[in-house]
Amino acid sequence: MIESITLLQQEIDNYKFDNNVTAESFRLLYLSKKGKISILLDEFKLLSGDDKKSIGGPLNQLKRYAEEVWQAQRDSEETRKQTNNTRVFDTSIPVYQYQPGSPHPLKIVENELVNIFSTLGFDLAEGPEIEDDYHNFGALNFADDHPARDMQDTFFIGEHVLRTHTSSVQIREMKKGKLPLRLIMPGRVYRNEAVSSRSNCFFHQIEGLYIDESVSFADLKQTLYYFVQQFFGEGTRVRFRASYFPFTEPSAEMDIWAGIDTEENKRLTKGTGWLEVLGCGMVHPNVLESCGIDSKKYTGFAFGMGIDRITMLRYGVNDIRDLFINDLRLLNQFKNY
Repeated sequence: MIESITLLQQEIDNYKFDNNVTAESFRLLYLSKKGKISILLDEFKLLSGDDKKSIGGPLNQLKRYAEEVWQAQRDSEETRKQTNNTRVFDTSIPVYQYQPGSPHPLKIVENELVNIFSTLGFDLAEGPEIEDDYHNFGALNFADDHPARDMQDTFFIGEHVLRTHTSSVQIREMKKGKLPLRLIMPGRVYRNEAVSSRSNCFFHQIEGLYIDESVSFADLKQTLYYFVQQFFGEGTRVRFRASYFPFTEPSAEMDIWAGIDTEENKRLTKGTGWLEVLGCGMVHPNVLESCGIDSKKYTGFAFGMGIDRITMLRYGVNDIRDLFINDLRLLNQFKNY
């Protein structure tokens, strides 16, 4: 039996592992219940007591050695699995080259608006989207019973709100007391409205604010005339209509002439040919005073418009929801911007 142990030892020493002959193959051949070492152990049980004394030691050494070889191979295979990419690739599958991303159309329009007003000396300002009542309503001359405070228009978060306009940024900047002010303020705003092709519960605004001594409505109109010619094209017709906003007095809405020469323009303008673009007005004295600004010394104007609406108008997007679903058929059209 010693000879069988010796031969088996030599066989284990010469055992070759490869991709097909693994640690499990080794275990089945030598260490399983029907393996070669198990067969020797069964024969060992039939030996006499004196023979067992001389055979037992070498046989146990052989078994331990086989277990060490098996464990070493298992560890080696586990290491290879962790360090190598073991995924199987189907080389017959077509390769799709990933294309670089593109600016979002809303961001393209926002950047263009900021650039236009920056040429007039307007600096960029931003503020938080979660606001308190004072910055979102109170300081902007909203009465305590104003409908905009109602749950139907505003998302409330405890004692705070999701800002309903970027006018809250105006308040934060005015309260810094660093006059004169000439700022442009883009950002996302929220209103509790039904989602449809023309409206959403969140959208994007950009507002402008200019405060200094002797600022007039004529300054406001000239600023907006310049914006329209730069953004919509030279010769674009403009009109102002009297309106009402709590934070401006007098207030107006500005329209541009889109025409009625096509069915699309008739639909957009409801048959009038005029398309509302923005709201504007002179900053209300109450707003100035609430921010610690002397309304007898300083005057100012403010204006605001929806970036989403202008983006839809410029690129012919008929459903506002298309701007937020990350449809590559839409986004891929802006790779060259």
